[in-house]
Amino acid sequence: MKWQHVSENWAAFFDAITDRWPDADEAELEDIDGDQRAFVAYIAELTGQETSEAAQEIREWMSGELPSDVVMDPRHDDHSIANSSKYLPDGEDVYDDDERFGDDK
Repeated sequence: MKWQHVSENWAAFFDAITDRWPDADEAELEDIDGDQRAFVAYIAELTGQETSEAAQEIREWMSGELPSDVVMDPRHDDHSIANSSKYLPDGEDVYDDDERFGDDK
C-alpha cells in the first residue's frame, strides 16, 4: 500500500495501527490526521526507536494488506476499476457492463 491510501483514509487505519502498535492512542492518532512525518515521529516516541527505525517499521507494516474498511470504500473501488483499463481491449469502457460476465441480462 502507499502512504496516499493511508492519509486519504486515516481513520479507517486506526484499528490496523492499534493492532500493530497496541499502545497507540486514538486521540493522538486523530491529531496526526494522516501526516506521515508526524506518524513516524509518534511511532518512534511510542516505541523508543530512532526515527529511521520507526520509518522502516512503518514501511514493513505498509507492505501488508489494506484494511477491509479501506478496501470497501467506494473511492478505492473506483480507483481499482479505473486501473483495470490496462486489461481491456482498445475502445472498451471500464465502466460498461460486459455481457460475457453476466452483467447485461
